[in-house]
Amino acid sequence: MHKTKFKAAAVFLLLGVAFGAGLWAGVDERVTSAAGSSTSTGSFTITVNPNAAPGNVDLNQFWTAWNLLEQNYVPTHSSTTPSAQERVWGAIGGLTDSYGDPYTVFLPPQQAGVFNSDISGQFEGVGMQMDTNVQGQIIVVAPLKGSPAQQAGMQSGDIVEAIDGTTTQGMTLDEAVNLIRGPAGSTVTLTVARQGVPQPLTIKIVRQTINIPEINTYGRGDGIFVIQLYTFTANSADLFRDALRQFFQSGDTKLILDLRGNPGGYLDAAVDMASYFLPVGDTVVTEDFEGRQANIVHRSLGYNVFADKKLSMAVLVDQGSASASEILSGALQQHGVAKLVGTRTFGKGSVQELFDLGGGAELKITVARWLTPNGTSISNGGLTPDINATTTAKDTAAGKDPAMDAAASWLATQ
Repeated sequence: MHKTKFKAAAVFLLLGVAFGAGLWAGVDERVTSAAGSSTSTGSFTITVNPNAAPGNVDLNQFWTAWNLLEQNYVPTHSSTTPSAQERVWGAIGGLTDSYGDPYTVFLPPQQAGVFNSDISGQFEGVGMQMDTNVQGQIIVVAPLKGSPAQQAGMQSGDIVEAIDGTTTQGMTLDEAVNLIRGPAGSTVTLTVARQGVPQPLTIKIVRQTINIPEINTYGRGDGIFVIQLYTFTANSADLFRDALRQFFQSGDTKLILDLRGNPGGYLDAAVDMASYFLPVGDTVVTEDFEGRQANIVHRSLGYNVFADKKLSMAVLVDQGSASASEILSGALQQHGVAKLVGTRTFGKGSVQELFDLGGGAELKITVARWLTPNGTSISNGGLTPDINATTTAKDTAAGKDPAMDAAASWLATQ
């Protein structure tokens, strides 16, 4: 088994996509093997021996159960019994489920293939990042800008209670994604619970081919320049550099970075963007392995283009700001570069690594957590804004944006 190390600071299931943040804070594609060899990941070396049975584990019960099922099971709901390989996959799935971590999951070959094809940036689905909350419910982190999910009215914080009439109670995130995704032109019906709405909502979404949007810029005409960043892809750092160039050329002196609804993306992109505002060596984020190995500190590359200029900056965040968005926001806030305006962020701060098990199957394991420069775990409730301001769907429909207005009002005093 070779090891595909995909290091994710989040795995974002975009209902048509498993979208991570790592060095996909979003996805870091380092490759880890599982064939009993020692593999370098670029920052440390891992030795994997999958054939070595742990000495403190008695598997007699497992093999007793295997043989009892083999000898006695009579199918009643289907005409076939699972193959030996399917039973092995089921056992691995049960093992990962026992950890109680929604991000540590087993991906049989079909799901693994979907996962790896989805992170290409284009997919068929509804365009919505999902996660699970502490109650194990399927929750919407953010619909992508312009996606079928957004157009149908899905919002950050919505809880998906049923998919085409099938309850999501007890359902894993991957199972929910498999039900919601589907070919372009087909329809999925979601039953949604929304805070402040007494009755569940029924929302029909027509699936489409989704292209992930990246960035938008504009001047407000009041000395404030706005950069809206929708995701952190491999191209986002270059696009952000171009956006900063436009800011300089505009003559504006104040900056708003809008990360609302941004589910994350490549960690490298977040570090690169932070480097435009921070001196070389400043901590952007730390991977905390809780003693299993030395922590990895990701530091500013030191572009620091505002070192000789006074910059007044606000970052807009909300519940849909997750992973790489939280990494960049936390670095800018805690180094005193910018004020956060909006609502508390999502709080997705764990790191996943993807291991290839052979035969097309993969195992995604949470291996670390992200810490902000002051040592706070992003998963511990997300980031708290310096200025609280909420823009509701009703505000948006009326052409209003209280959070943007709050950021502009604060910048006017600087």
